[in-house]
Amino acid sequence: GPLEPFDALYASGVEAYYGGDFAGAARCLERALRSRRELREARLRCRRLCRAQVRLEEPGPGTGGDLRFFGSVLRRAECVRRCEEPRLGAVSRHRAAEEVRADFQRRVPYSYLQRAYIQLNKLEEAANAAHTFFMANPEHMEIQQDLENYKTTSGKASLIDQEARQHMEDYSAGVRHYDREEYELAIELLERALQGYYSEDEDCQLMCEGPQRFEEHEHLDYKAGLYEAIADHYMQVLACKHDCVRELATRSGRISPIENFLPLHYDYLQFAYYRVGDYVKALECAKSYLLFHPDDEDVLENAGYYEGLLEGTVDPATIKPRKEARALLRRHKLESHLLRVAAAGLGFAYTEPNYWNRYGARQDEHSVPSSISSEPEDGPRLSLTKKPMPKPDRELKEGKADKHGGPLLYSDVKFVYNSQQLNGTQRVLLDNVISEEQCRELHRVASGIMLAGDGYRGKTSPHTPNERFEGATVLKALKYGYEGRVPLKSARLFYDISEKARRIVQSYFQLNSTLYFSYTHLVCRTALSGQQERRNDLSHPIHADNCLLDPEANECWKEPPAYTFRDYSALLYMNADFEGGEFIFTEMDAKTVTASIKPKCGRMISFSSGGENPHGVKAVTKGQRCAVALWFTLDPLYRELERIQADEVIAMLDQEHLGPSEMNINPKDEL
Repeated sequence: GPLEPFDALYASGVEAYYGGDFAGAARCLERALRSRRELREARLRCRRLCRAQVRLEEPGPGTGGDLRFFGSVLRRAECVRRCEEPRLGAVSRHRAAEEVRADFQRRVPYSYLQRAYIQLNKLEEAANAAHTFFMANPEHMEIQQDLENYKTTSGKASLIDQEARQHMEDYSAGVRHYDREEYELAIELLERALQGYYSEDEDCQLMCEGPQRFEEHEHLDYKAGLYEAIADHYMQVLACKHDCVRELATRSGRISPIENFLPLHYDYLQFAYYRVGDYVKALECAKSYLLFHPDDEDVLENAGYYEGLLEGTVDPATIKPRKEARALLRRHKLESHLLRVAAAGLGFAYTEPNYWNRYGARQDEHSVPSSISSEPEDGPRLSLTKKPMPKPDRELKEGKADKHGGPLLYSDVKFVYNSQQLNGTQRVLLDNVISEEQCRELHRVASGIMLAGDGYRGKTSPHTPNERFEGATVLKALKYGYEGRVPLKSARLFYDISEKARRIVQSYFQLNSTLYFSYTHLVCRTALSGQQERRNDLSHPIHADNCLLDPEANECWKEPPAYTFRDYSALLYMNADFEGGEFIFTEMDAKTVTASIKPKCGRMISFSSGGENPHGVKAVTKGQRCAVALWFTLDPLYRELERIQADEVIAMLDQEHLGPSEMNINPKDEL
C-alpha cells in the first residue's frame, strides 16, 4: 500500500513514549524516519525518470507557438503524478507541518529513540541514536554525557551517525588524511567527496521542484495572471536551487555553512596532487579553484609553478578547469542574474548571499592547505604558501607593564602564565586577585544566599547528576545585603571584586573599547556523597562560551542558542579545599587537554570566549568548589541588565552614606 505519512508515525511514536510504551515508541519512530527517507527517494526517482522521459519542448513562433512547450509541461506533470501515486498516495498525505519538519531537521526523533532504547536496555541502538542527535545538537550537555557513558559501558569507541551526509563525511576524512600528509588517501577521499557533492547537488535541484509556499497570498484568493503566477512559483523554485550551494555545505542541524566549501576541495587537491607528483591534476585543480577566486594570489602562483614543471612535456593551455565546476558556476551565475532581474522587475524580494566567501568564521587548521617551506637546492624556490588565516578580532599585544600583556593595574595581582605557556590563544592565569579574607567573605555571601533560598539551591547540576549546583548573582547579593539577610559589606565586596576582574581583563588584553558585563554569578559545585565511585563524567563538559562546539566537525558554530555576543570570560576561584574540579582547556576535539589549572583562593583564569578556547571542569569528587564566573561583551547592546540594576542599588546605597567601596570604584565606570 501507499507509504505511511512520517508525521503521523512520529506523532504515534511520541504518544507511545509518553504513555510508557517504549517498544511501540521505538517501532513508530524508526518507521517515521524510514518513511521520511523513502518519501524523498520516491520523489527523486520519479522526478529523475520524468525528466529523462519527457523533455521540455522549445516554444515555436506565432500564435499557438507556446502549445508545444506547455504540452510538454503537462506531460511531465502527468508522468510525475503517475509515477508517485502508487507509492505515495494522494500528495496531501505527506504535507507535514512546519514544526514537524523542523523537528526532523534538528533530529529530535533520535532524542526520543535514544531514551526509548535505554528503557528497552538496547544500549548499542541507544548509543547510535544519541550520537546521531548529538551531531546536529553539539551544545546538548546531557547527550554529551550520555555518549561518554555509552562508550564506557559498551566499550565502543566509534558510533554511527545514521543521518550522515556521505559527501561531507568523505570531505572531513580527506582533510584529516591531508593534515597527516597522507596525500594518496586524501586525494581518494576528496575526489569521492566531489563526486558525492555533484550527485547531491543534482538531487537538491530536483527536490526544489516540489510545492512552494506563497506567503504573501491566500491561495484561494490568488488572482495573478498566467505568467505572473508562473513567475511567482518559479522564482521560489529558482531561489531554492540557487541555495543548494549553501545547503550542501551545511551540516545537519546547523544554520551556518562551512565557508568556501566546494572551492576548498579543489584547493586541497591541487596541493595534494603536487605532493604525489601529478602536476597535470595539480594544475587542473588549481585552475578549477581559480574559477571561484580568480584573484587568489597564492593559487595563481601555484598554477604558474605547475605550468613551469610541465613545460616541454605538456602544453599547459590544454589543461582546463574541470567541466563539472565550470558547469555549476555557469548555472549559478545565470540563476543569480535571473533572481536579480525578478527582484528588480517583479518586486520579488531577494538578496544575493556571498556563496564563495574565502575567509569566513572558521578558525581551525583545516581552513587552508599547508605550505611547502623549501625546494631541493638545484630547483627553483617555490612559494606555495599557506593562505593567511583569519585572525582573532583582537590580537594579544605586548604591554608596557608586563611583557606578556597590558598592565595588571593592581600591585598585589601576580602574573602566572600567558597564552603561550597555557598552550593556546588569548589566555592568562593570575594569582592574588583577591585575598584569603575576601575569599572567606565571598564564601559567607554564597552560603547566606543559598541558605536563604536562591533559584539554584538544592538543584542537581545541569551538567552532571553527581553534583549539586548553587549560585547567586550580584543583584541578588546586594538585595539580600540591603534587606539584612547577608552582611551588606560582603554583598558589596562581590560587586567590587567583579568590577576589579573586569578592569584587569580589559587592561591585560589591551582592548580598545569598553568591556561590559554580560553575565556574572557566584557558583558552588558540591560533590554528592555516595555518587562518586567509578565516576567518569565532567563537572562541566567541554564547551566554548560564544559558539556551539562541534568536535566531530572540528568546528565551532557561532549561532543560537550560543551566547554569540560574549567576547571574554573569566573565572575567579575562592577555595582549594576540595578534590577534583580542575579547569581544563582542550583542542577542538574536546578530548586533547592543552592546559589544566588547579583552583585556589585568588586565582583567576581569563580567556577569549570563542572556539579557540574550548574548556571544561573535571569532576568535583569531594567537597565544594566555589568561583565567581564572569562573561564580558564589547557590545553595549548585550550588557547584563542585572548589572545595570546593581549599579543603581550601589548609587542608592552611596547616597544613603552607607559607606563607599573599599576599592573606591565608581559604579557608573562601565557606563
